[in-house]
Amino acid sequence: MGAKIGYYIFILPLSYLPLRVLYIFTYFFYLILLSIVPYRKKIILGNIERSFPEMSTKEHKKLVRKYYRHFTDILAEGVKNLSISEKELRKRFVVNNPELMQQLFEEKRNVLLVSGHFNNWEWLITSQNILFPHQAYGIGMPLSSQFWHKKVTARRERLGMRVIHAKNYRDILLGNPDELKAVLVLSDQSPGNSLKSYWMDFLNQQTAVLFGTEMMANELDYSVVFFATRKVKRGHYQMELKVLTNEPRSTNWGDITEAHTKALEKEIRNNPTQWLWSHRRWKRELPQDLNKLKTEQNEKFNARYR
Repeated sequence: MGAKIGYYIFILPLSYLPLRVLYIFTYFFYLILLSIVPYRKKIILGNIERSFPEMSTKEHKKLVRKYYRHFTDILAEGVKNLSISEKELRKRFVVNNPELMQQLFEEKRNVLLVSGHFNNWEWLITSQNILFPHQAYGIGMPLSSQFWHKKVTARRERLGMRVIHAKNYRDILLGNPDELKAVLVLSDQSPGNSLKSYWMDFLNQQTAVLFGTEMMANELDYSVVFFATRKVKRGHYQMELKVLTNEPRSTNWGDITEAHTKALEKEIRNNPTQWLWSHRRWKRELPQDLNKLKTEQNEKFNARYR
């Protein structure tokens, strides 16, 4: 009941306000985060310190403050996403090189669109189906609240996006083979199992990376396209696309994962405040014999896909 009241009485009505008004609300929220309720400050600061050891303590703290400012803007834009119009989305979220996806469509290539939680991913989820000629799919896990999961999913799908569960994506994506699909994958979550992860150097530390994008690309033979979402100004974003491979089954184990993770790392280093520093990205322990694990993973990959 509380979730319904919060949604219909507070959150949804707020979403109809102009963004400039929502930014006023979130400015005060930003001040609260700085001085009264420092949301996950220990996690944020720890992540930033390990990722940028070359920076001074003063620079680390400055990054935290700038991150809170960006984070509160993203919250405002997330609320706005519940009711933002197609016209406004097209104005605020622009693809610089849409011809790349058009060419893949004409070549009858299905696509994995891969990146991370960098800048405004919610506007992309909602607008993807109107940005590209492929049918849009997004892979994710259900929210813990059934009410919020239903409402958020409906809002995300209102312009044609189809949100599917990570556990049954094969059945859906392999169905209707005549439909050309573009599947959105945000690959920077912390994996559930350190022994099933791909381990690599990322932001100055050994990091467990989800292997899902590479596995899906090889299973389904989809092109892999990395996208960078860059903030032009407050509330306005531009997306840049780059093909990582059109022949995933010709790549070596780890090539695709290394490519999209390094591409994301480059974007983070260029604009470090715009990544989601408040999630526990490095909570998995490094396996004791990493070289042995990598050898076993490589052998299993080749046995399955080569």
